[in-house]
Amino acid sequence: MTEGQGFVAALDQSGGSTPKALRGYGIPDDQWSTEEEMFDLVHAMRVRVMTSPAFTGEHILAAILFEQTMDRMVLAQPTAAYLWERRQVVPILKVDKGLAGVTDGVQLMKDMPDLDALLDRAVTAGIFGTKMRSVVKGANAPGIQSLVAQQFSYAERILAHGLVPIVEPEVDISAPDKAEAETLVHEHVAAGLDTLPGDGQVMLKISIPTVAGLWSDVMEHPRMMRVVALSGGYERDDACARLAQNPGLIASFSRALLEGLTAEQSDEDFDATLAASVEQIYAASVTKPGG
Repeated sequence: MTEGQGFVAALDQSGGSTPKALRGYGIPDDQWSTEEEMFDLVHAMRVRVMTSPAFTGEHILAAILFEQTMDRMVLAQPTAAYLWERRQVVPILKVDKGLAGVTDGVQLMKDMPDLDALLDRAVTAGIFGTKMRSVVKGANAPGIQSLVAQQFSYAERILAHGLVPIVEPEVDISAPDKAEAETLVHEHVAAGLDTLPGDGQVMLKISIPTVAGLWSDVMEHPRMMRVVALSGGYERDDACARLAQNPGLIASFSRALLEGLTAEQSDEDFDATLAASVEQIYAASVTKPGG
């Protein structure tokens, strides 16, 4: 995760975002009637992705998993074990429980009362790190300060379990003052890194910045393992073009990675479509300073 070349595959759609992911995959809402059936369908989609010849550590550093995905099997192996042992892909777990409503221009994370128990299970399952998302809707300084403080508070608890947290203060790409909001997020993240206890490292997941190179200094911080970027609603071509303008920033794409994949595709077409996506995102993620 520190030195490898590649990107992060985000396969962590949860209950709220799963129906949209299934619709994008060509499975309409009338194909399932219970939450259990919905999660069975999305797990089958994820298994198809993870077992594709294109999904290996050659291009993909890590995969972010939903809690149920961690608890399920891939080809008769626990998911995290399959990813690392068969694919050399680092397993990471989404731990947040979704977003609260908008206050002071941000959406904080909902409380996580069972976090410590979940982290213990993650360690047992062979998980490397975690991910937790909150969202900035605009350049509201008090709101952003509270949001980043919440992220780092949870990060300290995660580090105490021996896991590497991904701090994710996403800035909504539709925010009218996105660049200003990103500057405020940068300021508070940089300050938060300086106050982390011990010597553990965190990772950071951010929106692709409006101002290219915004996060270059944070990448060099001794407490920062890796900075990754979500696609945030940009189409894959656009997201990759923007990403390539930020040397050192690597992708952590979900919808953009799965773009073009459908349930009715033959295995040959499915694998070819995923391979093309992986190659494009990988190329944008390994851009070096100077070209």
